Amino acid sequence: MPPGEFELIDKYFARPARRAVLGIGDDCALIAPTSGMQLAISSDMLIEGRHFLSTVPPDALGHKALAVNLSDLAACGARPLAYTLALAMPAVDETFLAAFSLGLHALADEHDIELVGGDTTAGPLAICITVVGEVEAGRALRRDGARAGDELWVSHPVDGGLGDARLALEAFRDRVRLSGDGLARVRRVMERPNPRVALGRALVGVATSAIDLSDGLAGDAGHVLARSRVGATLQAAALPRSSLLAEQDTALQQLCLLHGGDDYELLFTAPAGRDAAVRQAAVEAGVAVSCIGRIDARPGLRVVGADGAAREIAARGFDHFAAQGSGV
Repeated sequence: MPPGEFELIDKYFARPARRAVLGIGDDCALIAPTSGMQLAISSDMLIEGRHFLSTVPPDALGHKALAVNLSDLAACGARPLAYTLALAMPAVDETFLAAFSLGLHALADEHDIELVGGDTTAGPLAICITVVGEVEAGRALRRDGARAGDELWVSHPVDGGLGDARLALEAFRDRVRLSGDGLARVRRVMERPNPRVALGRALVGVATSAIDLSDGLAGDAGHVLARSRVGATLQAAALPRSSLLAEQDTALQQLCLLHGGDDYELLFTAPAGRDAAVRQAAVEAGVAVSCIGRIDARPGLRVVGADGAAREIAARGFDHFAAQGSGV
């Protein structure tokens, strides 16, 4: 007889509470907020066939499930505290659970965040994580702080750029051919994103707004512009890209850079003249940043191409309901 729900939780997910007053094993977890801090809370759901491929290694899936939530805390400038996990799976698979929990716990330990509760049930493979962080009261990074004249920045790997996760997806869809090494590089970007928590915390007091890139640069920029009631002009040549993406045709580069999704980098604004502070924050976090444009008073999103002409583009990203049936 396979182990039951509570035996699986005890075996793969229960860990001693550290910061939490009460963790796994009761009806609710208890967390005592630090004086002078506000709690930052976010949830994300991953569904097999829509958010991840069935071929993803379970340890990578555990990593990504938590990473995409930590990325939301990063965009708020918050310090991670705790998280809950709700997991549905078709049947008990202890080989899957052992690897999944290994990837999950490894990233949790890296960011000093503890699992304090959740749920397990039978059903199609689905993962829902809720994260809790804290940030000094009144200092959280938000989407509504961009102002005309601010510079628009994006984080990226020191040796890479945006769009590689979408390039991997296009390769899996057989729409582009990559070498074995090239596919392995972009697949790692897609399956093991690196949430920019340290950068988000370093940008508190420097950035005027921030968002994490989950649904594509154009779409996520559109969220900031809408909340801040401003527009923006991007410089196409300034968009950071890996050497592998730079080898692809212009149309594919534009798709991956502007509409790709799954980058989990930070897009943020800062006043002109704060370049040194922005770059120092990036150095402290061990990541690269690039200034890719400027915030305008005129609404809309524009991209200046190689010919110097500014073209309006739709500030829309991936929409799960508009894309119904398309999957990953």
